Amino acid sequence: MAQQKPPSVRAEDSPQGDAWNAFGYLVSGVLVYGLIGWALDRWLDTSFLVVIGILFGAVLGIFMTWRRFAPPSISPPDQPQ
Repeated sequence: MAQQKPPSVRAEDSPQGDAWNAFGYLVSGVLVYGLIGWALDRWLDTSFLVVIGILFGAVLGIFMTWRRFAPPSISPPDQPQ
């Protein structure tokens, strides 16, 4: 029986995801870090950490969305020196 090679994966064949994944990253980042900021506000008796948590969560959600949906970088092969 002949061996079959697995098909090579090309960049255009890789899964691209959808808008719900991006929405999930953004909302979960804001909710999780906003909740952490709120808890720290209650514990430390402050009023600014919830805002910092929400902003940090939004930035982290945008970063995770960008990393997930950015096209893969193609690096040139190593050149002998």
